[in-house]
Amino acid sequence: MSAVITSDDILVIETPERVPLHFALASIGNRFIACAIDHTIQILALIALTIFFAIITDVPNISSRLMNAPKWVIALLVVIQFVIINGYFAVFEWVWRGQTPGKRWLKLRVIREDGRPISFFEAMIRNLLRVVDIIFPPFYSIGLISVFASSRDQRIGDLVAGTVVVREREAEAPAFAEVFASPVSDAALRRTFAPVLFTADLNSLTEQEITVVESFLRRRWELRDYPRQWMAWRVAMPILFKLRPQYNLATFTYEGFLEELLHRYREKHRFVD
Repeated sequence: MSAVITSDDILVIETPERVPLHFALASIGNRFIACAIDHTIQILALIALTIFFAIITDVPNISSRLMNAPKWVIALLVVIQFVIINGYFAVFEWVWRGQTPGKRWLKLRVIREDGRPISFFEAMIRNLLRVVDIIFPPFYSIGLISVFASSRDQRIGDLVAGTVVVREREAEAPAFAEVFASPVSDAALRRTFAPVLFTADLNSLTEQEITVVESFLRRRWELRDYPRQWMAWRVAMPILFKLRPQYNLATFTYEGFLEELLHRYREKHRFVD
């Protein structure tokens, strides 16, 4: 994967197959709206927590009840509040592959600077440093300064974690239904790229996921280079996120990975079935 090149609000990543993928960087406006949605959900969760505490204690004056509550109750509330405030973004971005409810609504996604999915470590780092972005008034002032100063529109958490926020551009590649609509006779197991050696447990893969991989490998040569690489990236990303495979980045290609994945899966299930 080559170094990232930026041009205006476009992030260009050259894949190992030497085909550039163009990502639209998320605008400040969209990121602000997504962030506002997420903070609203956090506030509603905290309000619900307070109401729940009031109900189970049956005391109208919550503040005085908190003052006299057992230490373990106070500690539990502090932990829950910490998880809601600090863990919300990290957990959602980890589970939803770089998205929170706000980002999903605005079709934004956090990815690594090389185009790969973020790990839990990167999601945690970029969001633990969120406090630096919002600590000085006005709200998110440090984050805004960092976004304006960075060539890739990165706040401090993104700079440290090596991540960027992009807009999903599904129009760049054909829809899955368009590519996989009709049956074909071309063999999906034909190898075109050097095998990508990786270490991962394939037991978590579903037959539906493998069907998508197989369908792509069968129909890919009907696409030109650019949409084919977009489709390879889109097919591989959820699987890379799910399996977390270990591989050599210097020899990695998306299509080589998908070819090797399909061969291993079919070889394994040939004897199981």
